[in-house]
Amino acid sequence: MANPIKKFPFHADDYLTWEVEQPIRHEFVDGEVFGMAGADDRHVTIAGNAYIALRQHLKGSPCKTFMSDMKVRIEEFNCFFYPDVMVTCSAKDVENRLVKTEPILVVEVLSDSTAAFDRGGKFLKYRSLKSLQEYVLIDPVGGATDVYRKGPDGFWVLHPFSRDESVELLSVNFQIQSADLFAEAD
Repeated sequence: MANPIKKFPFHADDYLTWEVEQPIRHEFVDGEVFGMAGADDRHVTIAGNAYIALRQHLKGSPCKTFMSDMKVRIEEFNCFFYPDVMVTCSAKDVENRLVKTEPILVVEVLSDSTAAFDRGGKFLKYRSLKSLQEYVLIDPVGGATDVYRKGPDGFWVLHPFSRDESVELLSVNFQIQSADLFAEAD
């Protein structure tokens, strides 16, 4: 994660008001605001493929799929992130059109500048969401997809999928071929 844009303590409500007026997106971590860099075409294509497949699969269900312009709030860590893709089935999330708090699935497409944070600090924060069942990390360079799934015991277990396998997402009862996930991203 880069250096913060705002170094003075910023309250969550102030951030939400401020963020609506900004020309670029910013993530918020415990009072500090971080500008988000643009993504390359491979990143955007893979995120789009995941979004389209999940949205089609969940059509007509109470679950909704969102792309990278929707914020998720992690209250325990006083932060807001913009995941590449997320799914929520929460009635509470329907009520707030700007922020979601109960995703069951979060997908992040890795980039050189964010991979370490996505795998470490961001995953730590996401794990505090009681609703979250799976956290997916897609590596556009290596072609692998890591699905971290919360077991009945509360422990998170890695389920790695290579580029020639189907990726299984139990949280939404869905499988997608890796070829479809990475389609047109070369």
